[in-house]
Amino acid sequence: MVVFSSNCVVIKVGSSTLTYQTGMLNLRKLEELVKCIADLKNSGKQVILVSSGAVAAGFAKMEFPTHKIKTEEKQAAAAVGQCELMAMYSSLFANYGHKVAQILITKDVVDNELRCTNATNTFRVLLDMGCIPIVNENDSISSEGIDFGGNDTLAAVVALLCKADLLINISDIDGLYTDDPRRNPDAKLIEHVTEITPELEQMAGGAGTGRGTGGMKAKLEAAKMVTDAGIPMVIINGANIRVLYDIFETGYTGTIFEPKKIK
Repeated sequence: MVVFSSNCVVIKVGSSTLTYQTGMLNLRKLEELVKCIADLKNSGKQVILVSSGAVAAGFAKMEFPTHKIKTEEKQAAAAVGQCELMAMYSSLFANYGHKVAQILITKDVVDNELRCTNATNTFRVLLDMGCIPIVNENDSISSEGIDFGGNDTLAAVVALLCKADLLINISDIDGLYTDDPRRNPDAKLIEHVTEITPELEQMAGGAGTGRGTGGMKAKLEAAKMVTDAGIPMVIINGANIRVLYDIFETGYTGTIFEPKKIK
């Protein structure tokens, strides 16, 4: 496997990694993620975290049921939960001497040149100041992120805005397979992708777990966005968060999407 030496890294972690099957936050996993990112920051890397989990944190705080929830109830949970999530991140990263900053993005930011420029400038200043930007879609007012795709696409947008060297997509599966390994034990992991073809898109299928908003299809769309701009993307399994170290040290199990060469 490839070992990366990237300087500016966007790490996306989804709800399926950060929550239990009950829909509640997995605090142990959250702490492990923070420790790994803090260590990567200590090594000299600039790290941007795109994190789901606001809705789950809101469910816990407001004691909402985690099934048969209306969109407006999810949005309310996101409004409460984003505060809870950022408080946890701020406290955990402070234990390792790192500062965090919250950035909430809506889809219209990328459609507006001025807002896009403002977002890029904000990321640049925060990174120069040594902060770890923590990004989420503004789910309390945006139905798109709650209804479909969500943070896979958002992470790709952030990588483009920041001109990142690498996008790491932490999932609940090792990477892209020839078929769904949950249903087909003969499915094979595809370790290298040099081109996203219609055949690969067909393999990707539809949605992922019920706790996430996207599946492999959304990840392929994100991969296409960044690789077209010359940025590689890696999918790894978040079952063991420490695999983040392996990407930069010893190699890893996962799928790498090779970038196109930008002239």
